[in-house]
Amino acid sequence: MELGVGSLRGNSPTRLAMSAGELLAAFEATPLDALTAEAQALTLEGHGAIVTYSRKVFIPLTKLCRDVCHYCTFAQTPAKAAAAYLSRDEVLAIARAGAALGCREALFTLGDRPEARYPAAREALAALGHETTLSYLAEVAALVFDETGLLPHLNPGLMDAADYAALRPHSASMGIMLESASDRLCTKGEAHYGSPDKEPARRLASIAAAGEAGVPFTTGLLIGIGETRLERIEALLAIRDLNERYGHIQEVIIQNFRAKSGTKMADRAEPTLEDHVWTIAAARLILGPDMTIQAPPNLHDRSALGELIRAGVNDWGGVSPLTPDHVNPEAPWPHLEVLADATADAGRALRQRLAIGPRHAQQATRWCDPRIAPAVLRAVDGRGLPKDSDWAVGHGDAVPELAPAPATEAVARILERARDGERLDEAAMARLFTADGDDFDAVCAQADALRAEVVGETVTYAVNRNINYTNICLYRCGFCAFSKGSTKAMRGPAYRLDFAEIGRRAAEAVERGATEVCLQGGIHPDYDGNTYLDIVAAVKAAAPGIHVHAFSPLEVMHGARTLGLSLEDFLTRLKHAGLATLPGTAAEILDPAVREILCPDKVTAHEWLEVMRAAHSVGLRTTATIMFGHVEQYRHWARHLAQVRSLQEETGGFTEFVPLPFVHMEAPIWRKGLARSGPSYREAVLMHAIARIVLHPVLTNIQVSWVKLGPDAAAAVLAAGANDLGGTLMDESITRAAGGVNGQEFGPAEMIALARSAGRPARQRTTLYELVPDNHPAMTE
Repeated sequence: MELGVGSLRGNSPTRLAMSAGELLAAFEATPLDALTAEAQALTLEGHGAIVTYSRKVFIPLTKLCRDVCHYCTFAQTPAKAAAAYLSRDEVLAIARAGAALGCREALFTLGDRPEARYPAAREALAALGHETTLSYLAEVAALVFDETGLLPHLNPGLMDAADYAALRPHSASMGIMLESASDRLCTKGEAHYGSPDKEPARRLASIAAAGEAGVPFTTGLLIGIGETRLERIEALLAIRDLNERYGHIQEVIIQNFRAKSGTKMADRAEPTLEDHVWTIAAARLILGPDMTIQAPPNLHDRSALGELIRAGVNDWGGVSPLTPDHVNPEAPWPHLEVLADATADAGRALRQRLAIGPRHAQQATRWCDPRIAPAVLRAVDGRGLPKDSDWAVGHGDAVPELAPAPATEAVARILERARDGERLDEAAMARLFTADGDDFDAVCAQADALRAEVVGETVTYAVNRNINYTNICLYRCGFCAFSKGSTKAMRGPAYRLDFAEIGRRAAEAVERGATEVCLQGGIHPDYDGNTYLDIVAAVKAAAPGIHVHAFSPLEVMHGARTLGLSLEDFLTRLKHAGLATLPGTAAEILDPAVREILCPDKVTAHEWLEVMRAAHSVGLRTTATIMFGHVEQYRHWARHLAQVRSLQEETGGFTEFVPLPFVHMEAPIWRKGLARSGPSYREAVLMHAIARIVLHPVLTNIQVSWVKLGPDAAAAVLAAGANDLGGTLMDESITRAAGGVNGQEFGPAEMIALARSAGRPARQRTTLYELVPDNHPAMTE
């Protein structure tokens, strides 16, 4: 029986319905190279070219154990152990040394409840002020996290609901190896005889309890300890079923038994590399493309690592630059450079992960205790992996160099579809956002070529002035550090400009060569629709020729509702008063689930689109924006872009698309530990490049915000599809209030120099993208 893509890959109905015996028959009837080819295709589908590892320290809190597994050299008796438990100082010394070497994880390895077997363990715990091993573990895990920032991963053996509840606040993840689902291995003469904690039913119950407790969990198989291949498949199906019920399995380890001298299984034959490869491939085919499948890289020669990758491995587990593998001390960890080279030889790229796997890190507020979640969210990008550099939006950092990674067929195919004029679906767009290394370069190159074809080489910019007329706001958007909740000072003084001052600033802008004023503010409790009409009137009275670019959809919705007018009627009144275009802010992410977290009382995604549709219907052009890098995922970015494109196809009213990276430093939601630290540099560049590709040909202008990214990163984005630098601003308060270092003014000379640094000419434009004559005042300053 040959495996087929439609029969056994991924979550196909056929595969899900097959019994362990049927799966075994199918796998064994398939040549190994065909089996691994199917597994590798699934792995690439789910994880691309990335293979992860965790840089960690191993903390063997105790080597005492109540079990007597016949292959284990980790567990010791009190007579052989130097001390029953590591002291607090010893634990911290290991953790601090690891942190100094760049580790992010503290893996606590220990025996299972030794106090149930050894009086020496009970006495040692009493001296430490504890009754149980798990109680002491909770204390030292909390100590390590608080003192070093390392994320604890705990492997303390069997646990129940109360145990998970006690340990969850002090760990990012936990784990227990299922090893086998075979009761036969617990009988006399087998590997687990005399080890009641290895009974499969008890271990499966413990894994299920972790799911009920919402704990990101690591489990896996130990192959070669006497089990059959059928029993391996039964164990994998049990793991799959638990994960389908709870979604908590973050990784499955397929570990090969190593015979150790001094144990009862010292003469047991070890599984062959071929057998290990077969089991990894079976695990991938059973568990599907999204599961992380791990194999320890120190239990085979370097030459075998490529075969493990091709069989379905996408993670090497924990690799320590400091401490040995206490479970397999005879097998030292490969140096990270060697591991990276071996991974590259297999056509993949090595990337670091956290103790919590990327799928669960993306939803850290769900899967982690509130003590732990902020540390996870602040460390990762939208993939759930640690950010690729220390670069951050608003910091003014130098542009980082990105690590290499090989190209993938999946991204190449998507780019080819886009070149052929196909409108990309959300899944394809989301896949592009994972682009790394050569894939990243390919996306940027295609976007830049498309930019050159559509709008040419000239970089445009507008000379404008921002007038933020009040920072007092009724709303509580989690990302906003600009608004104040009332007239009382919060995070700086609250203010409200009067109409005379608004007009004065507009007139001054004209004197300084501006063609546009951009007006936005908070939703002041005293404002109604007439206020916005009066603001426009004040600007036009003071500066009759200025282009008025004003009012987010939130302000438009507020104004219409307070006057009891339809959106079209209110927008028509604004237009007659002198409003020329609308900014597309307040879009954030056009997805209800994201907005429920980020800005639950603001305009909905549907309402934002309705305001834009109404504006376009009365002849008002608008911009479109996205604010990204906080609580959302790549699929939300894709959904947002799809909705912008759909409305543009319907109305043609958008003048430009403006990605606005989240500036996190003073944002309330970040300070509460509920958001990521803005997009990574890779993601910030990709947003502009992918927008160019997926919005083509309906929206031709892609703007990069020098205010958010800074000049160096903005110049890099000009080589990734962007053709516009936005406005010179003269004043800008919102980004600086959020902690950004840019934002006051970036004049025409600076705009021209920035474009020149990217090898491009620059010209001033109007709001509607008409070029301004060279003799305009702003061009002759």
